[in-house]
Amino acid sequence: MKKIKTTGLVLLLAAVATGAQAEQIGEVSTEFKLIGANHKIVVEAFDDPDISGATCYVSRAKTGGIKGTIGLAEDTSDASIACRQTGPISLPPDVVKGKRDGERVFRRSTSILFKKLQVVRFYDPKRNVLVYLSYSDKLIDGSPKNSISAIEIRP
Repeated sequence: MKKIKTTGLVLLLAAVATGAQAEQIGEVSTEFKLIGANHKIVVEAFDDPDISGATCYVSRAKTGGIKGTIGLAEDTSDASIACRQTGPISLPPDVVKGKRDGERVFRRSTSILFKKLQVVRFYDPKRNVLVYLSYSDKLIDGSPKNSISAIEIRP
């Protein structure tokens, strides 16, 4: 029993820690709920942790109602991303080498357990472009819903 409580606490702390990277820009209500918070679309910004001058904006669904208000709802997998150059960009050597499976630069929990919205960065050396892919995953079954954005790096 003690091990289950510890595991739950670790998962909760991990979910809270991953949420500190983004800054909420705004939100709009999409459906009125008589009891609890309304369903919303939330817009958040985060700076790429490895590349100064690269900022991404993510819009995502946030479930309301009673479960959403107390943090027990599972948000849908709907999300969109737009990334922009917001300052000078110089690529660190490890980014230039790049990984074929990408580098995770953002993660947000979208349910009390197991479901996350993630953003992965790729570098396309042929075109000198940073590519950002947002997608939702779930431990049991993933989601094909995804969105992509790119930042051209100018010399």
